[in-house]
Amino acid sequence: MTTKIPIEEIQQDVRRALEEDIGSGDLTANLIPENSQGEASVISREDAVICGLAWFEQSFQLLDSEVNIQWQVVDGEQVKANQILCTLHGPSRALLSGERTALNFLQTLSATASLTRRYVDVVAASKVQILDTRKTIPGLRQAQKYAVRCGGGHNHRMGLYDAILIKENHITAAGSIAAAITKAHALIKGATSSQSAIVEVEVEDLPQLNEALTTGVDVVLLDNMTNDTLREAVTLTRGRAKLEASGGVNLETIKAIAETGVDYISVGALTKDIQATDLSMRFNGQA
Repeated sequence: MTTKIPIEEIQQDVRRALEEDIGSGDLTANLIPENSQGEASVISREDAVICGLAWFEQSFQLLDSEVNIQWQVVDGEQVKANQILCTLHGPSRALLSGERTALNFLQTLSATASLTRRYVDVVAASKVQILDTRKTIPGLRQAQKYAVRCGGGHNHRMGLYDAILIKENHITAAGSIAAAITKAHALIKGATSSQSAIVEVEVEDLPQLNEALTTGVDVVLLDNMTNDTLREAVTLTRGRAKLEASGGVNLETIKAIAETGVDYISVGALTKDIQATDLSMRFNGQA
């Protein structure tokens, strides 16, 4: 369903999180006998789309490889409140020390996947694709964009390195929309590593859209336009470029935006306006 992230990148995320939480050692976990074995279960307290299993697993595996997890769900699965997601068995100290880090990843990524699914469901009757943005939690870009895919959304550019998005300040510096796009095409043609990169430009009105369409640009971002203007833009473009709507997008407005006929709607809220999914880890005593 989704492209997996290399385990090395996941481990890098988790090591950084464990280091900031455990530091020189978990003082409280040392109260537990070193040879103690424990059991625990993770339960969802609300309906959600689950995401982040690999990050959850590595939060324990990097502490102690003897921790065993039996999952009853997969990434991208819709779960109900009070549903058991997994059971854990292993050294009690590792279960206790990794609990918060593991849940932080699972709750955060599930929140992104769940919110994405809500947006996707609202526009399910249309052909529009819901895109994320670069408004991600620092250090969790790859993880959150994976969560967007698990929720049924699509990724915009991953960063500044894999696509060209010409915005207002770029246009001002270049002198015009046409000049900026011409330069972008020249850069891509001359750089082997960027040959597959798309060129997108942001416009604020229909005259700017007309100028952009004369350049062979791949995608035009229609910034903060009314729905009537978006419809005019679709008619004007006639398929010569893909159109992306952005600005003023929320769960109440997105259906009407989709109905204008644009190809994409980008939603910053998917990764920045999230509330952690309510999950809990219950310890069932010694194994």
